[in-house]
Amino acid sequence: MSVIIDGSASVTINSGAVLGITSGTAVASTSGTSIDFTGIPSWVKRITVMFNGVSTSGTSLIRFQLGDSGGIETTGYAGVCSQVGGAASSAASTSGFDSNGDNNAAFLRYGSLVFTSLGSNTWTLCGCYNIVTAFSYLFSGAKTLSDTLTQIRITTVNGTDTFDAGSINILYE
Repeated sequence: MSVIIDGSASVTINSGAVLGITSGTAVASTSGTSIDFTGIPSWVKRITVMFNGVSTSGTSLIRFQLGDSGGIETTGYAGVCSQVGGAASSAASTSGFDSNGDNNAAFLRYGSLVFTSLGSNTWTLCGCYNIVTAFSYLFSGAKTLSDTLTQIRITTVNGTDTFDAGSINILYE
């Protein structure tokens, strides 16, 4: 195997694959009912979604959904989110990877979730975010898409609460 280093933060291997971490553009989560990251390259095997002080206008839970060239997929998720601290609880979700118990408009969320490709358009999720003065939320699950992943959506379960503070960004590799 030969390795070519071109002076950037990436490494190119014989197959032409470029290895390295690419940062998306941070999005201010201060308006709108969803935040979409689109145009994710087909070669991506891992995506990290990072939260910095994210809040919503109401009491709906946060939802993460994956999509391909056909759009965001809304069924077939095998997700669980567990609240740690306070009244500990867990909840399963099939319409997206849903949070559990973080339904307070005053909450500011900090942390990251990592999506990893298993091949054959199947993605796993592992990660957490916390509410600094209250609780942590642990996420895990899997989703098989109908085609190659191209986008991620962060929204609310009710689809009407808006984002009103913080920022969200992704890293992909």
